[in-house]
Amino acid sequence: MKKKALFVFALACFTLSFQAGSFGTENKTLTLTSVFVQESRFKFGPVLEGTEIKHDFIVQNKGTAPLKIEKVRTG
Repeated sequence: MKKKALFVFALACFTLSFQAGSFGTENKTLTLTSVFVQESRFKFGPVLEGTEIKHDFIVQNKGTAPLKIEKVRTG
C-alpha cells in the first residue's frame, strides 16, 4: 500500500513539474496596432476663395506595434 501511495505521489510531482517546465515562464506578448482617431471627419463652414484653412486630426496608436499610415485621402 505504501509503495502504491509513493508511486502516485511521485507521479503527481513529475506531472506538475513537467507542466511547469513545458509551459515555462515565457512572456509572449502580442504586438498589435490599435488606431484611435477621436474625430474622423470635419466639415468646414463657408470659406472665402483664396483663404488658407487647415484642421489637425490627431491619430493615436494605442497598441504596442508600430503604426504605419500608408494612404490618406480627402473626402
